[in-house]
Amino acid sequence: MRYVSTRDSSGGPGRPFCDILLEGLAPDGGLYLPEHYPQVDGDTLARWRSLVRADGYAALAFEVLSLFIDDIPAGDLRGICERAYAPHKFLDPAVAPVSQLSDGLWLLHLSNGPSAAFKDMAMQLLGELFEYELERRDTTITILGATSGDTGSAAEYALMGKPRVRVFMLSPQGRMTPFQQAQMFSIDDPSITNIAVDGVFDDCQDIVKEINADAGFKARHRIGAVNSINWARLMAQVVYYFAAWLQIADDDRPLSFAVPSGNFGNIAAGHVAKSMGLPIHRLILATNENNVLDEFFTTGVYRIRGSAETHETSSPSMDISKASNFERYVADLVGRDGARVADLFGRQLREEGRFDLSELRAFRDQLETHGFVTGSSTHADRLGQIRRTYSEDGVIIDPHTADAVQVARSMQVCGTVVALETALPVKFSGTITEALGIEVPRPAVFDGIEDLPRHVVEVACSATAVREMIETAPGGAVSE
Repeated sequence: MRYVSTRDSSGGPGRPFCDILLEGLAPDGGLYLPEHYPQVDGDTLARWRSLVRADGYAALAFEVLSLFIDDIPAGDLRGICERAYAPHKFLDPAVAPVSQLSDGLWLLHLSNGPSAAFKDMAMQLLGELFEYELERRDTTITILGATSGDTGSAAEYALMGKPRVRVFMLSPQGRMTPFQQAQMFSIDDPSITNIAVDGVFDDCQDIVKEINADAGFKARHRIGAVNSINWARLMAQVVYYFAAWLQIADDDRPLSFAVPSGNFGNIAAGHVAKSMGLPIHRLILATNENNVLDEFFTTGVYRIRGSAETHETSSPSMDISKASNFERYVADLVGRDGARVADLFGRQLREEGRFDLSELRAFRDQLETHGFVTGSSTHADRLGQIRRTYSEDGVIIDPHTADAVQVARSMQVCGTVVALETALPVKFSGTITEALGIEVPRPAVFDGIEDLPRHVVEVACSATAVREMIETAPGGAVSE
């Protein structure tokens, strides 16, 4: 399996997985995709169903990831998966269990990991992959990332204590919940630097992309990525779509997934799984008030929005108006035409802040093939779904999961629907208390986390300021 940039039009040979693992963003500014999606059939799914029941999530992860990775020996990859998804790391040893609500809606529970968010499902694997490959190459890496709330803590929990890794994590100042801030800023590790940027998440993401585009600086500091611009993140997330389908699906009813969506990474993994042959009926994309993606699938127009138009909501991890992973989907939509993708996400977005695919025949034809349906949710909707789910089933869901539940329940999608649960409610206790009037229970491991000393540096919204921090931090530039 080889990987190519979404913006590549050369037709040249792709790159092996471990090279793009450490690189993150492609040199031309594009995102890496496999040259083709590997295919699975009914016999494979039947075998995997027996496997996951007998041997658990790590065994399934090995099977799925083996289809994408051929430059890590099978025995080593199996060990990586077993370490990443060791049952003791998760609140539930099933790692990604499912449950059914009284109205028939299923929940896929993805927040049992160390940081209590679905990002752990990919980050635990990414941490093991980085450690393995850096040791094999006898080198180091500087991770530069951006977070709207959950990616940061998941990455830092997965990478802290790893001697070959430095982490610089950007977050929008004052835009995360107190619990999310405490999770990140309480980490006391000399290799981890938390940076609060005077801006919104999209500003943080733009800084990461600008620094990655500086080839000399990137090479000198061996800059890598943990955001979902890194293909390995997305690849890891593909696994839990298979895990859910294998636990729930039967031969008689179509199965769909409702996914809270901001940066498009979570649902892009569902698109990959469906493209591999997993029988997914619909991919139900749920946004909050920042409905850039809903607008695109409704109108064909992708219009990014500036900081002033990016709403601060009660599902803050989705307060995103530039969906980085969306480029991967558009690459598939336009038939992997690298020059077209480069124009759309380069010139058109830079000069016009938008592009329009409404007249593209593939847009109209492939929406049905790809199975996307979309909707958006409001603060009142979130509160309503939190109340309803608790009243009817005694289950507390977080605001992002509530967005998915709201859109799923508002649509007439036939068959079985699975909503992706993305975080434990404790991460958003203010909204839960507003909805239910109760204190949110929390795992004992998080008791008193808000009272711990904070380790964070505040900076202006400037790539130059972040570059200077990377330059002057211990373990800086590489001498060749």
